[in-house]
Amino acid sequence: MQILWDLNEGLVKDIRDQFSEPKPARNTVSTVVRVLEKKGFIGHKAYANVHLYYPLVSKSEYSKSQLFGLMETYFNNSFPAMASFFVREKDLSVKELDALLEDTRKELSKSKKTR
Repeated sequence: MQILWDLNEGLVKDIRDQFSEPKPARNTVSTVVRVLEKKGFIGHKAYANVHLYYPLVSKSEYSKSQLFGLMETYFNNSFPAMASFFVREKDLSVKELDALLEDTRKELSKSKKTR
């Protein structure tokens, strides 16, 4: 997805060319592109037997979808469980958690003002 957002549109060859060495096989890229299209994240324009692919969702929408899918699938749809996991894995200090909590309060305050 990142490559398509950067390119705005591209053929499987264009997408593959953006990878660093060792590049994935053309069939691998093609399969991933078809899966993303089936899920509604990208679309294509057909020119004979060539498909030009383009993103249908923004990076923000995609990120949100993936994050909520992760939370649902691996954390029983529990944000506290997911947050606790990341706190443990990243070994956050109490000071870092306090800063995170303060940032969250500011964001909540901003969103209430815009409603």
